[in-house]
Amino acid sequence: MEIGFLKPLYFVVSWVIVNFHSALGLFLGENSHESIKWSLSIISLVIVIRIILIPLFVKQIKSQRALTALQPQMKEIQKKYKDDRQKQSEEMMKLYKEHKTNPLASCLPILAQAPIFFALFTVLNGIARNIPHGPLKGDLLLSAQQAKFFGANLSSTFLSSDTTTQTKFVTVLLIIFMSATTFTTQRQLMVKGMPKMDASNNMMLQQQKIMLYVFPLIFAVSGVNFPVGVLIYWSTTNLWTFGQQFYVIKRNPTPGSPAYEELAKKRALKDKENGVLPEVTEETGTTQIDPEIKQRQQPSKKKKKKK
Repeated sequence: MEIGFLKPLYFVVSWVIVNFHSALGLFLGENSHESIKWSLSIISLVIVIRIILIPLFVKQIKSQRALTALQPQMKEIQKKYKDDRQKQSEEMMKLYKEHKTNPLASCLPILAQAPIFFALFTVLNGIARNIPHGPLKGDLLLSAQQAKFFGANLSSTFLSSDTTTQTKFVTVLLIIFMSATTFTTQRQLMVKGMPKMDASNNMMLQQQKIMLYVFPLIFAVSGVNFPVGVLIYWSTTNLWTFGQQFYVIKRNPTPGSPAYEELAKKRALKDKENGVLPEVTEETGTTQIDPEIKQRQQPSKKKKKKK
């Protein structure tokens, strides 16, 4: 089923895929390795989209950290209006507005990809039904119809009437991989990237649990309706998300999170070896280096060397 206002997006998605297919033809041959070229074109589409969405990812990180900083104020509101749910919600929304944050910001990358996801779904269904979209027509459409991923047609689904055993096998593996990477990515964030939460943070805890357990379940159940090409798309974007999140947790973790404490200990140990005294913070109980102390100590060493 096509949606009228998304037709320009169908054109853009098919145009990007076709152009990547043509570019790959320069390296793999113009009329050879068609299955590899179409599969890599879908993966390349993911890379382009995720690069475009980096600003949204940064906004997501900032919003999550702003919410972490607001935890004491949120607890006060919950305590003050514990018998008035409506007033509690109003005060919470007011707090979010004042600090320009939103508890739903963690869903922004997924929501932003939803139209593209649906557009790719429609384009791949069009390939199976011989319906052209944008430049994906004629010989290119025929080539895409015959393209396979480990023996499974890119446009076929698990429930397709003409689905082969090989296609079903590949589809099941991709669905398992897609669900597993969704679960692993969210668990990585909860275990390493977020400050420890108690019972007073019920709303945030529930949100994180939903993303941890419900999303993978939704993908697992609905995956049988997705063409193989869409499963490739979503599996690739999950890998990107995992790697991007791993980098942030490792290099720039959220204050108060287990990853932040680990990084603070490593830096403190390194600075201790370099003769810089650590400082224990009251907020996190972790050792950090006071920048002023560090600046004072480093010039003094230089002066001694000059003498």
